[in-house]
Amino acid sequence: MAKRRSRNRKVRYVAIGAALATGGAVVALLPQANAADAKTPDQIMTMCERSAVINGEQRSVEDFGGAFADGFQADNCDFVETNFETFDGPTEKASIDFPNCEPNATQPAKVSLTWSSTSAQGQGKYVSTQQGGGGGLFGFLSGSWVKHTGTLDMTVKSATAGDTEARDVPVGKVLHMEFTPKLQRMTGEWRVRIDADPGSFAVNPSPEQNFVAPDVVEGPVILPGAAGAPGVVDGTSKAVLEDC
Repeated sequence: MAKRRSRNRKVRYVAIGAALATGGAVVALLPQANAADAKTPDQIMTMCERSAVINGEQRSVEDFGGAFADGFQADNCDFVETNFETFDGPTEKASIDFPNCEPNATQPAKVSLTWSSTSAQGQGKYVSTQQGGGGGLFGFLSGSWVKHTGTLDMTVKSATAGDTEARDVPVGKVLHMEFTPKLQRMTGEWRVRIDADPGSFAVNPSPEQNFVAPDVVEGPVILPGAAGAPGVVDGTSKAVLEDC
């Protein structure tokens, strides 16, 4: 018997190693889950969206467009944050060109330069601000998201940074503005639970089932807006001069 147990363990280790080596998606199941009931991340997210309770909020089937006869696919779904970080996003051109390239130009050109840059407020592997009414599952991420400094509600689709500045354009140069947004990344996992069923005369009992789908959500860091205006994207603006 000891040798048989050893072989079984070895087969399991090899299977997991093969999945990692080939870049295959590995859906983590808690120990109570039955391997025969394994789900893909997309299936788990559907179960989450159709759960009776999400992040502690009791729901009805109408919340996800279901009918009474449809019922819920799971009893509970929670998003659990595991990491949070900030980083610089991609630098983008944020204004038109302002040239001072006339052949007879001898003085810097004074310009009133307006620039603007828009960043998507939130995107994840399985959820986004565009998903469903009121943000769908994204709305349930707001509680985790807004506890970090300077963030908008996750159901807002985009946020903008911009300004109007007075600048001098030297002779023989073309001026434009660039903007590098500060972004943030929240890593976590959606944990879905189907409660144990003690069974009845006509229904066999079933154990509790747990499923996990990892998710990574990104969006801009937001600064408070002035006088109650919507928040603006945090980041760094820079004037760039190029030759005519």
